[in-house]
Amino acid sequence: MDMKRVYRITIISALAVILTAFGIQYLFRDKNPDKIVKVGFVYVGDTSTAYTNNFVKAQESIESKYSEQIETIAKFNVSESAVEEALRELVEEDCELIFTTSFGYGERTKEFAKDYPEIQFCQATCSNANETPVLKNYHTFMGNIYQGRYISGVVAGLKLKELIANGELTPEQAKAGYVGAYPYAEVISGYTAFFLGIRSVVPEATMTVRYTNTWGNHLLEKECAKELIEEGCVIISQHSDTSGPAAACEETDRSQVVYYVSYNESMGDIAPTTYLTGCKINWEGYITQAVGAVLSGKEIEKCVKGHVNGNDVGAGFENDWVRMLEINEFTVARGTQEQVDRLIREFQQDKIQVFQGEYTGADPLNPSDTIDLRDGYRENDKSSAPTFHYVLDDVITIE
Repeated sequence: MDMKRVYRITIISALAVILTAFGIQYLFRDKNPDKIVKVGFVYVGDTSTAYTNNFVKAQESIESKYSEQIETIAKFNVSESAVEEALRELVEEDCELIFTTSFGYGERTKEFAKDYPEIQFCQATCSNANETPVLKNYHTFMGNIYQGRYISGVVAGLKLKELIANGELTPEQAKAGYVGAYPYAEVISGYTAFFLGIRSVVPEATMTVRYTNTWGNHLLEKECAKELIEEGCVIISQHSDTSGPAAACEETDRSQVVYYVSYNESMGDIAPTTYLTGCKINWEGYITQAVGAVLSGKEIEKCVKGHVNGNDVGAGFENDWVRMLEINEFTVARGTQEQVDRLIREFQQDKIQVFQGEYTGADPLNPSDTIDLRDGYRENDKSSAPTFHYVLDDVITIE
């Protein structure tokens, strides 16, 4: 066989191998270019509650942004004890990405992630993604809401200062009341940041907390707020899911001074004469970027802009994951908006240390676990979920 023929055969064989390889790669690269990715959501409430409604807004955002690439399936009013059934249904409906949105879902959701490694599970407000076993398909996320709580407290403090200056209150009457759902770290961290915001303006202020042990009982939340007002609280705020506390403030006899700070949504329509401001987590940032990561076949943590720690991501004002709600110019103290704008800039620049001062505290479930805030405490430093779980001595009362 002459050399030219050998050369031609060699070239043809090489080309055949290359073309075959490229053909196989093409076949497996995009079997179905029109494939729709199903994205599931599990909600503890529905759009009638502000907390869930903020997640629904994020769901609607991805539906608009990725309209031709995804299909969303939502399960509403799923109690934390019933999350397994909702997750099972989403798995059976072939969801490739599932968002679970209540702290109490975390343990069971992670178990599902272990059983279904081909599905990505993203759990909000939980801290177990980096706990053993660490799963590539299980992720946690949350906004640094203590920042918004602190600024809300400053707004409340400015109002108290104005009332004291006008002779409507004495410094000793500067008392806040707080309706909390459960004695979780998330709730304790939130009301402590709120209180420290107040104390940064009115150092004499104190606070009383009442727990409802439920997330969404309107009548109970309203009753707790009423009792706090009857005890002399002149500022009411909450970490619970209904408008009950706002309604209680607005229905209070005008001869009694009381103002209200919300969470998750403005209550200006429900409490127009008592509402001051509020804050919320903006869930759109994480959810939009996580969906984009799954659609592009990339790792979620490499696509989400925030503070990444393993399989957990958090962020605050610097990434628009925390937002202040509208300010009620009719009720707030003069100069409030300027103070809010300044504090947001300082949080964006990491210039504010909230959990610091001449305070000591203890874990209510383990009194031997104590803290001295003269040393400071960096919230959300290693976890997107809040970890501060100490009740401050002498200045905060739990009822």
